[in-house]
Amino acid sequence: MTDARRSTDHLDTGKPHSARMYDYFLGGKDNYPVDAEAADQVISLFPAVRDMARTNRSFMHRASRLLAARGVEQFLDIGTGIPTEPNLHQIVQDVVPHARVVYADNDPIVLRHAEALLHSTAEGRTAYVAGDVREPGKIVAAARETLDFSRPVALSLVALLHLVADEDEPRRIVRELLEPLAPGSYLTLSHATGDFDPETWERVVEVYRKGGTAAQVRTRAEFAEFFTGLEPVDPGLVLAARWHPEPGAPGQDRRGGEEIPLYVAVARKP
Repeated sequence: MTDARRSTDHLDTGKPHSARMYDYFLGGKDNYPVDAEAADQVISLFPAVRDMARTNRSFMHRASRLLAARGVEQFLDIGTGIPTEPNLHQIVQDVVPHARVVYADNDPIVLRHAEALLHSTAEGRTAYVAGDVREPGKIVAAARETLDFSRPVALSLVALLHLVADEDEPRRIVRELLEPLAPGSYLTLSHATGDFDPETWERVVEVYRKGGTAAQVRTRAEFAEFFTGLEPVDPGLVLAARWHPEPGAPGQDRRGGEEIPLYVAVARKP
C-alpha cells in the first residue's frame, strides 16, 4: 500500500505511513513506534483490521495466480508496500517462470527493501520503480523499461485507492493507467468500504488523515465506477471472501462471522 501524498526524498519516521501500518497489521517488523501507535488506534476501532490485511493479501495471491494461469505474462503492481513473502512476482513466476513484474511505490523504506529483494530475483524479470500514483504517466514511462505495452499487462491497485481522495481524481488516475495498456490487459482492485458500518469507518479514516494520509472509503457503487468499460471476470464485484475462495483462505471476522468489508474485482480491457 502506498500513500499518494508522501515523497521519496527522505525517510519520515515522525508520522505514520500507511505501508508501515499495513506491515504492522500483517505482523511485520518493518515499522516504527509512530506507525504502531496509529495502527493500534485503528485496531481499537476495528479489531478485524488484521484479518482484513490478510484477506486482502490472500485475494492478491488468488487474483495474480488466476491471471498468470490465463496466460498473462506481465504485471504492474502499484502501491506494492513492504515486501511480504510470497510476493506477487513469486506467485506469478511459479506459474509462468518468464513472467515480468514491475512494482511501484513511493515510500523510501519500501524501496530500500526492494533493492535487497531484487538481488534474489532473476535479473531483468522483476523491477521496482519509485512512483507517485497521482502521476500515472511517470509510472507508465518507467514500467516500459521492463514491460512490453504492446502485449497484455495485469495492472494491480490492491488496497491503494482508498488512500487516494476524490480531490486527486482516482477515476482519472485509473483511466490514464489503463489507456496505454493493450487489449486483453486486466485491472485488479481491492477497496475498503464503509457500507456496513459507516460510523466506525469515518473514525478509521480520521486516524489516517491525522497522520497525513488522504484516506477515503467508498460504496459499492463508487467502487464499480473504476471498472467502467471493462469486462468483469466471474464472479464480478464482490466481497473479498467470495472471490474464488480457497479452503482456509482468510476473509471472515472471527468475532462474529461477518465478512470483511473489502470489495474486490478483476476485469479485462476489451
